[in-house]
Amino acid sequence: MPGFDPKTPRGYPDPAIHVLDSRFDKTVILAASVERLWTGGRWTEGPTWFGDHNCLLFSDIPNDRILCWSPGAVATFTYRSPSGHANGNTRDLQGRLITCEQGMRRVTRTEPDGLVTVLMDRFDGRRLNGPNDVVVDRMGHIWFTDPGYGILSDYEGDRGTPELPACVYRLDADSGRAEAVADALKRPNGLCFSPDQSILYVVDTGCTDDPAYHRNILAFDVQASCRLGGLRAFCDLAPGRSDGIRCDVDGNVWSASGFGGPETNGVRVFAPDGAPIGRIDLPEPASNLCFGGRKKNRVFITAGTSIYSLFVETRGC
Repeated sequence: MPGFDPKTPRGYPDPAIHVLDSRFDKTVILAASVERLWTGGRWTEGPTWFGDHNCLLFSDIPNDRILCWSPGAVATFTYRSPSGHANGNTRDLQGRLITCEQGMRRVTRTEPDGLVTVLMDRFDGRRLNGPNDVVVDRMGHIWFTDPGYGILSDYEGDRGTPELPACVYRLDADSGRAEAVADALKRPNGLCFSPDQSILYVVDTGCTDDPAYHRNILAFDVQASCRLGGLRAFCDLAPGRSDGIRCDVDGNVWSASGFGGPETNGVRVFAPDGAPIGRIDLPEPASNLCFGGRKKNRVFITAGTSIYSLFVETRGC
């Protein structure tokens, strides 16, 4: 889609939407097409839908800001700047914004009055590397990845030295105590739960150049103690790379994709058994996505400089 023009009518069915397996048929709306909602960022990330405010918050990491888009609004506006080079965002069970500030090397919560509470910036007395993506489980525990991309250069944070191994952490909802739950990954990135939360999917973007470890999305079994076990490969996006991921109510994993050539840019959808079943092509590499809209059946995608969306016949879990 290198010639994508949001003002030009699209054909139906949209040629950017590909059914690779009949299991994806029921998800596709033939009269729905990919829409570019906004452009003007440098590297957009962390889309999070606020249904009670009918808006989408998303990060523009190099520009150090969080922006807000709303259906029917005259313009997208800046929600917070500076944002600590915010990357991933989500909401907790009380509806508060949880943010991975990779520039400030911390995870924060925005209170109803707008004040920002630091939830975690150190582990065992050492600074986090640069939190990347975050999810909240049904018990309110906060799970986040800390790969350290924000300290690799001054473009998406501040160049610095890692003080901890790249890791997945869990913050206990009751005690606030942090636990390192997965420290054997090279660069843990996007993460999401299966619908029943028995599986935690984690993207490892540090493994794509290692033939002996050539897989992009891994799966862990979530044990009763909130520990992780049963690590296994789930799927491989080669030649592209995964980034942010989300599950729908049927257990399909939707993955942002790119950086393997123009043909890898967009979203790839995998069935619970890891088989590729669908593809959404975009003119820019995708970084993340979420489900939202009034009926929670609209996929919002952050990709390169822009925000895209597509109505589908499923919902996020």
